[in-house]
Amino acid sequence: MSPQLSEAFARLPAYLGGHVAVSVTALLFGLAISLPLALLTMRRPALRSVLLGIASVAQTIPSLALLALFYPLLLGLSALCERIFGAGFSALGFLPSVLALTLYSMLPVLRNTVTGLLGVNPAISEAALGVGMTRRQSLTMVELPLALPVIMAGIRTAAIWVIGGATLSTPIGQTSLGNYIFTGLQTQNWVFVLFGCVAAAAFALAVDQLLALMEMGVTQRKRRWIATGGAGLALVTLAALVPSLSQPRATYIIGAKPFTEQYVLAALIEQRLRGQGLTASAREGLGSSVIFNALRAGEIDVAVDYSGTIWSNQMHRTDVKPRAGVMAELATWLEREHGIKMLGGLGYENAYALAMPRGKADALGIRSLADLASRAPSLSIAGDYEFFGRPEWAAIRAAYGITFHEQRQMQPEFMYAAIAHGEVDVIAGYTSDGRIVQFGLAVLDDPKHAIPPYDAVLLVSPRRANDAALLAALQPLIEGIDVTMMRAANLRGNAASPGEAARMLWSEIQRKR
Repeated sequence: MSPQLSEAFARLPAYLGGHVAVSVTALLFGLAISLPLALLTMRRPALRSVLLGIASVAQTIPSLALLALFYPLLLGLSALCERIFGAGFSALGFLPSVLALTLYSMLPVLRNTVTGLLGVNPAISEAALGVGMTRRQSLTMVELPLALPVIMAGIRTAAIWVIGGATLSTPIGQTSLGNYIFTGLQTQNWVFVLFGCVAAAAFALAVDQLLALMEMGVTQRKRRWIATGGAGLALVTLAALVPSLSQPRATYIIGAKPFTEQYVLAALIEQRLRGQGLTASAREGLGSSVIFNALRAGEIDVAVDYSGTIWSNQMHRTDVKPRAGVMAELATWLEREHGIKMLGGLGYENAYALAMPRGKADALGIRSLADLASRAPSLSIAGDYEFFGRPEWAAIRAAYGITFHEQRQMQPEFMYAAIAHGEVDVIAGYTSDGRIVQFGLAVLDDPKHAIPPYDAVLLVSPRRANDAALLAALQPLIEGIDVTMMRAANLRGNAASPGEAARMLWSEIQRKR
């Protein structure tokens, strides 16, 4: 078995357990809310139209956006609860995922319940009333049983939507089968991507078939089929949850953003902590704002961030200072405003930088962003999902007056492939990415210093700021990595796995010392 496939199977209990937990919880909540609401609106057409309209609008919101929207809402609510009651709650991972997926599951259940009940022949309802039944008895004993096959079809649809949507909960910190997909895309580990897709599809198909068995049992009045389907669902759920629940709970949580370098560094920190006898696990694929807020709230304990990201996005600074000044001011601000401890820099910079093929840059006489400005109107540029909305891009445009013929957003691994195949002319790359060298790209100088320094810095949450064991385990990493080492580790992480790249990087750190 290949190392990548072996690692995929090793992660399956945790990923599948998290996926099942959030999917089943959201589906149960969706049913508990949707079914009573549908019954409540049966004699109230106006209310029924309003509820179906709201559910339809929620359904038009992309599931990833819906998941992301709940995180800041819950974060604010948690902060409010902490001020009022002295205790907050976790806004990361499970809770926002469940709430978003619950909302996402409601439309098919609401619509099918209403459709099924309205489809019952009115003569049957009148007959039930004629033999002395009340409206309630007619609904529960006659109309609902007749509408149940249609309702079950809606539940099946909701289950598939929820299971599929749960794969997108990774960026807000919920462990799921989506971890395979997000990690695999960023590290070019196509075994992970395929494994995650197959696992999610297999789980969805298993649930759908068991619900189909229950639906057939309802349609054909065979209670044995209903019981078999229900028992099968319970067994599938338990089989997925028990292995994940039996795993020891990690003492330290490491946050990682969704790109190869962060996966490698998270694996390195995890290996360092475990080497010191500490239990640790990583929460990968978190966005920049999510990871900072989670660190500040103590929902993760350790993370690597970049000085320029915090300077621009969190401190909202647009001025550019010398590196030493930025680092000193950053450490003071983090501790004073948020209680976050900055242990120091790792020793290299991962800055945004515009890059283009060296041959094309030489042919056009482009060495810097100032040179690029006059050529840009006839060129195209690609950046990651964040870049064109970040302050750095605004600063570059303001400093150099750069306007490109075309701007494209894409995943970083596709961005590098696009420039390698000539589909774009310039990319917003990262200076510590090994693919800069691999694809023969020239990093353009920034003579006006529009882009701030981007030193990789090691951050510890307020609740762990004085944890002696943690700080001692992390100390050897400070100033231990140069950009050449990080580029090699990035390439190794893409070619093999973040764990193997982390082991290689630690060997290099020890050799360097």
